[in-house]
Amino acid sequence: MPNNTPFPTTGFVRLSAIIAPHGPIPVSKSTWWAGIKDGRFPKPVKLGPRITVWRVEEIRSLIDSGGR
Repeated sequence: MPNNTPFPTTGFVRLSAIIAPHGPIPVSKSTWWAGIKDGRFPKPVKLGPRITVWRVEEIRSLIDSGGR
């Protein structure tokens, strides 16, 4: 089911809104977590024991920089 909502400008997003197939970054979940460990992708924010999010501003910056 395609996600037709635009990417937010501020706030927090969950992993499913960031990576493929619904998000703007075309990587797998394992590649995403490896990129966090390597420092290529932004670090997550834990809101609870089972809730992990990322700051939209950091994800937008990653997209604008082309993943560098």
